[in-house]
Amino acid sequence: MPDRGGEPLVTVVIPTYERPAQLARCLESLASARRPGPIEVVVVDDGGTVPLEKVVEPFRLSADATLVRRDRNGGPAAARNTGVARARGRYIVFVDDDCVLDAGALAAFADGLHEAPGAIVGGRTVNMLEQNPYASASQAIVDAVYAFNNPDPAAARFFATNNMAVARDAFLACGGFDERFTLAAEDREFCDRWRHKGGRLVYRPDAVVQHAHDLTFTGFVRQHLGYGRSAYAYHRVRAHRGSGRMHDDLRFHAGLPASLVAARQGLPVGVVARGAALATVWQLANAAGWASAAAADGRRRVARHLQRSRSQVGPPSP
Repeated sequence: MPDRGGEPLVTVVIPTYERPAQLARCLESLASARRPGPIEVVVVDDGGTVPLEKVVEPFRLSADATLVRRDRNGGPAAARNTGVARARGRYIVFVDDDCVLDAGALAAFADGLHEAPGAIVGGRTVNMLEQNPYASASQAIVDAVYAFNNPDPAAARFFATNNMAVARDAFLACGGFDERFTLAAEDREFCDRWRHKGGRLVYRPDAVVQHAHDLTFTGFVRQHLGYGRSAYAYHRVRAHRGSGRMHDDLRFHAGLPASLVAARQGLPVGVVARGAALATVWQLANAAGWASAAAADGRRRVARHLQRSRSQVGPPSP
């Protein structure tokens, strides 16, 4: 797969916000990765206050790294779109700043995109922080989501944006990420929109990305509250588009206990019990986030209805 006139074959887009140490580790993994051809790296500083020039500069030559700054924090969807706008590569690989790519990940992505033209290719994400119970619980949830959505690797339905690759032209033709999703679920919405337009998703388990999300209990709860709010917005968009029903997610949640038990087979009883407790916390936080987003949406609808009613009535007669 030769490059096009000296342009990079692969552009790796990394959104980042206030995590310089994690970003440096991610860049180190890219600098030493096996390459399917010329690469470049576009780091998008999403309105952070920590200067990143000294973090990115050592990788300008080894990984053709470029730093792009956004004036304000707009969330991962907007940051990734900014990165793609600056990208020159034929293929885009999305990773997060707290991820480390295995040596063969870029080659696996390029092979997958070459073998399935026009498809999104997603890789396998593994937890780097096995001693962190909240990171482990989050990984178990991701594993369950992937098992539910991607039983057929050649006809997958969902990939997370910390481990995803796509042809740049096809990404732009599909409209990029929806920047209304400022917290999460931009990946769910994009994958659903892609499939609704007739596109394929292909799973490549040999494209391995290690995730080091150092969570606390508070961070775990906050994360899944945000996921719940984003899930509400996702289903509103999906219903408007006519690309699916919430019934699909209900089937996932109904089968979740069995999925998590299967994922924990062979582990100590205490680890399994802790995982079950955190899964319960996750479900409650998710539901609370959903409820808060639904309530806020309801208030906005009532306000719009009252505004329309006042405008239709008109001013009182003199």
